[in-house]
Amino acid sequence: MVRPQPLSPLLLQWVALLAMLFAAGPLHARAMSARVQRVDTAVASLQGVQVRLEWDKDADHGRLRLQARQADAPDLGYRFRNLDWQCPLRRDGKGGWQCAGEVRAAGGAPFQLAVAFGVATTDARVSRGPARMHLQRNAATPDFTRIDLTAVPLAWTQALLAKTWPAAHLKAGRLSGRLDIDSGQGRPLRVSGPLQLRDAALDTPDGTIAAESLGADLDIDAGFAGTDTVSVRGTLRGGELLFGSTYVSLQDRQVALRVQGSKRGEGGWRFPELRWQDEGILVASGNAALTPDGSVREATLRLESASLAPLRDGYLSGWLGLAGLGHLALAGAADAWVDVADGGLRGALVRLHDVTIDDPQGRFDFNGLDGDVAFSGDAPVQSALRWRDGALYGLTFGPARLPFASQGGELRVTEPVALPLLGGEARFDGIRIRPPSDAHGLEIQFGLSLDKLDIAQLSKALDWPAFTGQLSGSIPRARYANDRLDFDGGLDMQLFNGRVQVSSLSMERPFGVAPTLTSDIVIDDLDLESVTGVFGFGSITGALDGHIKGLRLVDWQPVAFDAELHTERKRGLRQRISQRAVQNISSVGDASFVGSLQGRLIALFDDFGYKRIGIACRLADEVCTMDGLGSAGQGFIIVEGAGLPRLTVVGFNRRVDWPTLLERLAAIGTGDVKPVVQ
Repeated sequence: MVRPQPLSPLLLQWVALLAMLFAAGPLHARAMSARVQRVDTAVASLQGVQVRLEWDKDADHGRLRLQARQADAPDLGYRFRNLDWQCPLRRDGKGGWQCAGEVRAAGGAPFQLAVAFGVATTDARVSRGPARMHLQRNAATPDFTRIDLTAVPLAWTQALLAKTWPAAHLKAGRLSGRLDIDSGQGRPLRVSGPLQLRDAALDTPDGTIAAESLGADLDIDAGFAGTDTVSVRGTLRGGELLFGSTYVSLQDRQVALRVQGSKRGEGGWRFPELRWQDEGILVASGNAALTPDGSVREATLRLESASLAPLRDGYLSGWLGLAGLGHLALAGAADAWVDVADGGLRGALVRLHDVTIDDPQGRFDFNGLDGDVAFSGDAPVQSALRWRDGALYGLTFGPARLPFASQGGELRVTEPVALPLLGGEARFDGIRIRPPSDAHGLEIQFGLSLDKLDIAQLSKALDWPAFTGQLSGSIPRARYANDRLDFDGGLDMQLFNGRVQVSSLSMERPFGVAPTLTSDIVIDDLDLESVTGVFGFGSITGALDGHIKGLRLVDWQPVAFDAELHTERKRGLRQRISQRAVQNISSVGDASFVGSLQGRLIALFDDFGYKRIGIACRLADEVCTMDGLGSAGQGFIIVEGAGLPRLTVVGFNRRVDWPTLLERLAAIGTGDVKPVVQ
């Protein structure tokens, strides 16, 4: 593939070489031309070379034209087609020659080239707009070339970068500084010197690596032979970087950088020395080896953060954003050691020093995190982590200590962990964690038991109505994998003198964006008078049974369920329904109530006897399909009356818009609900 790079240092060498071939020739002929099939140097080869010189006998200057059908520099990655340079050739009065003119190449815009051939030196200057390149060579050191750069577009170095990083695409930026090129026979091509980079931008086709607005002051030393080598030392200044899911924002900070690497043949790069020093925020050092496709074969890194507060925006926002924790607040200090091999975690040690983790969305908080967490892919290691207090979805819990053991790629807590919670106790046991690897993602297993949690405290923390009762239950095994949390077993709540059982419980993205919860719920013998009293629905006495199957909440809002609630007659328990409750039922269910000949007098009664109450709703696509105790012509029975006056509440709309239904439920507390009498 042709890659025209019109302002490359290689092109300057080619033109200088061709001009020197004819500088010593006879300059008294009217015209002279020559054809050369091939010219080879340590850096480049040229094919199809044509040179034409025109110089009248009495003229003070001649005209030189150099053309090359093809020019290649495989070590630098450059290739040109149809080079053409024309310039007026003059003597400099010191035994040398000067020539300045326009150079064109296929696929590239023209630029200005000025070359001076001294007795022992060659000096060439290339320019286009504000960009300048100045090449200097000396006959005493023919294998050495110096190039000074001023505001050169970074894209002009694309071919050179492609030799070491083929996937990288340079998009913007300017380069200044100096490059020394040593191209001696029998030695590897070497490029070295100080460079200043401003507003650089690059990316890769897959979008996994990118940079924007990056500045740098660097000293580089690179060699290209059977073993390619690179050494970079200097300072990065501001800008943004992306490496996979790792997003780095340097803002206005300066980061000291040191990289030393080598690559043999078609193998991957090895970096025996890596150092990144963002003082006060993150210091990283270590070594790494990459596969030929650029993925990590192995790496060992040591990380230190004296302040976790700025670490979020500087380095962690990419990872936290994927987990839906982009606004997580951090405080304290931490250091870590990480050892990666073959795409998996071989070993790790994380030390936390009085760390605070605060989720502004109120999902979880931890205070006073302190201690170590050690992970091993082979030999056993021990560690322990503790915290002072915390909260989960507004539910506060007390201090705890987690003793860890790790071996064979698994981290486990060696003892059950009991947390004081809501006047009772939450107990975790069998906690096992397996970090992500090439074969699988993060996996977590644990067991959970709840003992006599106070539902009144739970209701207050979650801003629910003032429920009372106790929550107990056991989940023998819970498993988190593929961003999904599944629970075996269930929870049992003693609520309103009855029971509510929750089973088939699972969560998707529990701490991510739009968390989704699914479960089945069974309701047994709830005291209706207590239930309706809490919700301000009006008074209904009796016992309530039912179920909510296939409940699905997205971001804690119902999007699907199949619910059915009904009363069960119990010996000694009166079944009465108040006028207000009738009004609210008729409002919510698009219903009306009918009676016997005494229908006109219904409004005079405070409450009524009933035989049965039943209502059902199947929610899908924001529509609730309604049903009740049975059919009543075009409608369905919600309340079947008993005694005199006999009251029957019938619903007529079997398809109710769910948002409208929620609005009606919210309006119940206002009391602005009127019955419809037929």
